[in-house]
Amino acid sequence: MARRVVITGIGVRTPGGNDVKEFWGLLTSGRTATRRMSLCDPGEFRSQVAAECDFDPRREGLTPREIRRMDRATQLAVASTRDALRDGGLDTAQTDPHRVGVALGSAVAAATSLENEYLVLSDSGRQWMVDHDYLSPHMFDYLTPGVAAAEVAWVAGAEGPVSLVSDGCTSGLDAVGHGFRLIREGSVDVAIAGATDAPITPIVVACFDAIKATTPRNDDPEHASRPFDRTRDGFVLAEGSAILVLEDLEHAQRRGARPYAEITGYATRLNAYHMTGLKTDGVEMAEAIRVALDESRLNAEDVDYVNAHGSGTKQNDRHETAAFKRSLGQHARQIPVSSIKSMVGHSLGAIGSIEIAACALAIEHGVVPPTANLHEPDPECDLDYVPLTAREMAVDAVLSVGSGFGGFQSAMVLRRPGIGVAL
Repeated sequence: MARRVVITGIGVRTPGGNDVKEFWGLLTSGRTATRRMSLCDPGEFRSQVAAECDFDPRREGLTPREIRRMDRATQLAVASTRDALRDGGLDTAQTDPHRVGVALGSAVAAATSLENEYLVLSDSGRQWMVDHDYLSPHMFDYLTPGVAAAEVAWVAGAEGPVSLVSDGCTSGLDAVGHGFRLIREGSVDVAIAGATDAPITPIVVACFDAIKATTPRNDDPEHASRPFDRTRDGFVLAEGSAILVLEDLEHAQRRGARPYAEITGYATRLNAYHMTGLKTDGVEMAEAIRVALDESRLNAEDVDYVNAHGSGTKQNDRHETAAFKRSLGQHARQIPVSSIKSMVGHSLGAIGSIEIAACALAIEHGVVPPTANLHEPDPECDLDYVPLTAREMAVDAVLSVGSGFGGFQSAMVLRRPGIGVAL
């Protein structure tokens, strides 16, 4: 008998939201946290807007040594983990550490620190031969992505399976999926799962500039991210982190924890097609959705809300619309669909876990977040994309999807606790 997996704790650090309350307040108000880039000088870039966290590691209680040792992405993850453990009321000292695992996702890991260190070693690029005498003693931490997962494990006291999932923009969703599988298979009772990324650094910004994936709407940062809108012209780069406490349902019940939601299905597929391009038919995303729904023992008609990837690029939004129609049939036209990237931007690997947090909160509060800035719907994106204003409604089953460079397509289903079929 497969074990049931519930979300019992949430911690976030997002643009416009330094905790769950602020994050949810931003989403339900339809406000945006996108602005002119400030974490690096945007003057030379085509796209100069970003969604940045108002994050101060000192205010978070990190020591000077921790701040020196950890990249910004790791700092965001550690702060989110502490909040998630507190929110879930999980005392890891009272839990067998070998039954606690970590699944952390990140697309670009310690990109900020790596670039900063290269600038020091090369004298801002003036020296081809770098001088190792200027090498930071923490360079290993920046070069090895798994160090971030280890830092989260140390905070949680986790001595079970610990892993770093890095498969581009689906990393956060897939990390939560990996934590879900660890519990399902009986390897752990608790999984600290989520993702983090801090990619607002010149090299990452330049990479997306080069392929024109990010928006050039620099004169109006607040309205630059506009998924499914006819005038959309690329995504807004962002940073952030979301960490979830996942538990075996019986383990959560024994300690009296209150679940936000139950994860009932997850699947991931690859299109084996192109590093950045997407086929228009959405077949692979549709297949991931089908498998996730089958594992959840749900039909398309049972889905109350779809959290879209909704990046705001021309090809992604069309591809995704096609995938919803293919997998959900006629019901696709009746389900509210929205993209929170319109408000918090696209934080690469982190966004999938941030979106799962939003889905759990949608179930908890009975509110569907809107798609901000959707004033002129694209005729090719002709579903109910919840424009501008949040919608109060019963939300018992949510589908969340992700799409990433390399062709990754992932889907996850969450249900209201207590209504799922006993598995």
